[in-house]
Amino acid sequence: MAENSMPVLFDRALLRQRQDRARRDGAVTFLLDRVVEDLEDRLAAVNRNFVHVADIWTPGDALTTRLRRRCDGIAHIEASSASEALPLAPASLDLAVSALAFQFANDLPGVLAQIRRALKPDGLLLAVLVGGDSLIELRQSFAAAESECEGGVSPRVAPFADLRDLGALVQRAGLALPVTDVDRVTVRYDSAFALMADLRAMGASNILVERRRVPTRRATLLRMAEIYRERFADPDGRIRATFDLVWLSGWAPHDSQQQPLRPGSAKSSLEAAVKGTTKRT
Repeated sequence: MAENSMPVLFDRALLRQRQDRARRDGAVTFLLDRVVEDLEDRLAAVNRNFVHVADIWTPGDALTTRLRRRCDGIAHIEASSASEALPLAPASLDLAVSALAFQFANDLPGVLAQIRRALKPDGLLLAVLVGGDSLIELRQSFAAAESECEGGVSPRVAPFADLRDLGALVQRAGLALPVTDVDRVTVRYDSAFALMADLRAMGASNILVERRRVPTRRATLLRMAEIYRERFADPDGRIRATFDLVWLSGWAPHDSQQQPLRPGSAKSSLEAAVKGTTKRT
C-alpha cells in the first residue's frame, strides 16, 4: 500500500517552471503585495519576539525581506518541484508563515502536520492562501462556453477549499486556538483575456494534472470571454474577478494557553444565562 493515498491534483514541477518564468518576465504581484503588508500588520498585533522563523513556499522573496526587519533568523523555504516534505527539524520554529502558496499543495493536511511538528510549544502558524469562491466568474464562464461549443467540460481552474474546511484542517493538524477569516478582493479588468494574462504573470495558470493538453479552440475562448462579459460586467463594461484570500492561524499547544472548560465545570447553567437569572457576586 502506498504511504500517501492523497490524490495528486497539481503538477508541482510545472508550477515551479511557471513561477520562475513569471519572475523572469516581470511578475504581477498586486495580490502578493497586499497579503505581505497584511501579514506584517497581523504579526505586529502579536506581542511576541519571534527568533526562529520559516517562510514556507511564498513566491519570491518579498515576504522574507519584509519580515527580516523584525525576525533576524528567518529562512525562506522554496517550493520543491518533486516533494512536499519540509526540511524542518522538530520543535525548531517560533513562527511559520506562508503567503499564496498552500492552495497548490496536494497534501495540505500533511503540510500542516509537518509545520505543527516543527513549531516549538506556543509557536505560531500564520498563512494566507487563495480559497473560497476565487475566480468563480472565470470557472463558470469556461464551463458554459465548453459545454456550448465542445459538448463537455474540462478542468480549467483549480478547486479551492472553503473557510470551514480549512479551519477544520488547522484543528486536525493539532494546532490550538485556530482562527480563519477571509479577505475578499474584487479586481476589475477590461476583458477575460486581461485577467488570464495576469494569472500567467502570477505563475498561477492551470497546473492541474488532469488539465487538457491541447490548445483551447479559438471559438471556445471567444465564447468564454463573451459569456464572462454578459454575466459579470459592470455598467462601464469592465468585468469583475473575485479573489478570496483565506487567512489561517494556530498555535502549537502550550500550558500557558487558554484551555476549554471541562464538561460540567461551569458555575452557572446555560439556561440560567439565557433567562438572565445568573447571580452576580
